[in-house]
Amino acid sequence: MQRIYAWLRAHPLLVDSVCALPVFGLGVLQIFSDGAGDAPKGWWLLIVLMFGVAVALHRVRPMTATALVVVAGLLQLVWDGTITFANYAMLVALYTAAKSGPRWLSRAGLAMTLIGPSVLLARFPGETSWRTNLFALCFTVVLLGIAWVLGDSMRTRRAFYAELEERATRLEFERDQQAQLAAAAERARIARELHDVVAHNVSVMVVQADGAAYTIDASPERAREALGTIAATGREALAEMRRLLGVLRSQTETDAYVPQPGVDQLGELVEQVRTTGLNVELRIEGVPVELPQSVALTAYRIVQEALTNTRKHAGPDATATVGVGYGEDGLKMEISDDGRGAAAPGDGMGHGLVGMRERVAMLGGRLRTGPSIGGGWSVSAMLPYAGRPDSSSLSTGTPRTTLQGAQ
Repeated sequence: MQRIYAWLRAHPLLVDSVCALPVFGLGVLQIFSDGAGDAPKGWWLLIVLMFGVAVALHRVRPMTATALVVVAGLLQLVWDGTITFANYAMLVALYTAAKSGPRWLSRAGLAMTLIGPSVLLARFPGETSWRTNLFALCFTVVLLGIAWVLGDSMRTRRAFYAELEERATRLEFERDQQAQLAAAAERARIARELHDVVAHNVSVMVVQADGAAYTIDASPERAREALGTIAATGREALAEMRRLLGVLRSQTETDAYVPQPGVDQLGELVEQVRTTGLNVELRIEGVPVELPQSVALTAYRIVQEALTNTRKHAGPDATATVGVGYGEDGLKMEISDDGRGAAAPGDGMGHGLVGMRERVAMLGGRLRTGPSIGGGWSVSAMLPYAGRPDSSSLSTGTPRTTLQGAQ
């Protein structure tokens, strides 16, 4: 059935021409059966032909069809007011004008629903009583009014559907824009993650490679340990890079990758930094709570970036302290060192500090970086427990202070 409807919609002239045949045929039959008044049959054939052509053209040439109906109606009004089967074309033309014609034509058609029958009755009052004439007038006006109302309803329905399509197109465009913005934000997040991973792990590998080069002749065992550290650090960096790049693949492909690091992995991070020769102290205070993944990852990256900067800029004899405290409203962190501080030479990049600020800002936290009083450099951050579970589901325990001694 859908194919049939589609074919009918694709050939409106053919379909309407077939529908016009009964109009023309019944009109001609009425003429030759002496039911069309006293006008010459040739005159009536012209009027009926114009009505039939109007029905055939009412969808493909609506203005032409309307003009034919108007002219035929005027000829009929001048010569003979007898109503024929061909006058059905007036209903079709009125419906088409209200549905798809200009607004002025639709309003003119509405006015003619009353004016036309009134003029016809005044021109040919007939010999019947005024009650019969009034009934005929009301019946004709109602019939023409129904045709106009149906056409205007179809116009309103089409306008409503057009508005829905426009709204759907607009929403689709906005959805695409939001997807592009989300993709840009995801790319920025991946860039920050890659910077943290590469800056930290590559710097560890460089330090270990330099140490292995210096000790390979005098102490092969220490050189072998340094090479092992390089291999382990490289594997860790590769795993994290695979996890980050996995967001560009399907979810099933990324399930096998390592989870994102958090506060629980700070001990491993500190041990890895110590292998490079930097003395680091890790202090965890307060009652540990279950942190949202975004907070835990941000805390880990802040410590990682701060220790990377310490190793690069603080100097060879510097020591660092990492303090993590579980407060009432958020996770408090302070990473400090006793190195060169503001006197340390910069690399002119600053992407790590920018990344830290962006991470903290996304969580609604606070970040302070700068020289410490008495020398060195410190990074302080407060990350609110945004979206953490209720207290009933958090781990409980007595407050404690954990001190992992420096190497």
